[in-house]
Amino acid sequence: MKSLLLSVAFMLIASFGFAQKTNVEEAELTVNNVPRKGQRISIQLDHKLVEKAWQNYLKEKVGKLTGKNILQSNKGIYTIEQGKIESIAPTPLRIVSSVIASETGTLVWWSLDMGSAYVNKDATPTQYQAAETILKEFARQLYREDIARQVADAEKVLANTQAEETRVIKAADDIKRNIEKNKQRKIQLEAELAQNAQELTQLNLDTENNVKQQATAKQNVENMRQAVEVVKNKVNLIE
Repeated sequence: MKSLLLSVAFMLIASFGFAQKTNVEEAELTVNNVPRKGQRISIQLDHKLVEKAWQNYLKEKVGKLTGKNILQSNKGIYTIEQGKIESIAPTPLRIVSSVIASETGTLVWWSLDMGSAYVNKDATPTQYQAAETILKEFARQLYREDIARQVADAEKVLANTQAEETRVIKAADDIKRNIEKNKQRKIQLEAELAQNAQELTQLNLDTENNVKQQATAKQNVENMRQAVEVVKNKVNLIE
């Protein structure tokens, strides 16, 4: 139990020790044989966790001009036609995105097609910066949630550690009480043994006295028998 708690504690400390960065870079990705300019951010978290969060983000945060936010998915490529992100552009956007597992975590890539041009650093710097801010905030939110989970896990480990400490202290107190009870019992037994020895000595003395009393009683009986015989013989002396 102790070794398990220490292992979990070291893992949590190690995970807190790594800085989690939110750097966005311009990247091109070929989707359905079409090269698309876009943005990519590396998130140092589990691929499945990031992918699910990104799907939810696209469903909940990207508005549709039709009022229906339908996220299309095909072989790991997510597409929203006529998407609306007001912080980037007032006009409709065609959003194509992909979530890719990497050696360091997960890559989230998206391409924003404004119709006249793709959002990119050179041609649309304002829109590029706005899109970059969205990706960074998405990553930061995931990191905050991950840290919250780590804190919850750490608090569970702390609670278990404190419970183990309480158990050990209680066990020590129980041992001390048992030792004290044992000492008291020893004293009691020694007193009983001493009393028993005294009673045995007294019984031996009583036995000796009884033997003497029996001898005396026997002698008294004999003396009385002789006295009775003397009295009986007086009858014979009558003339």
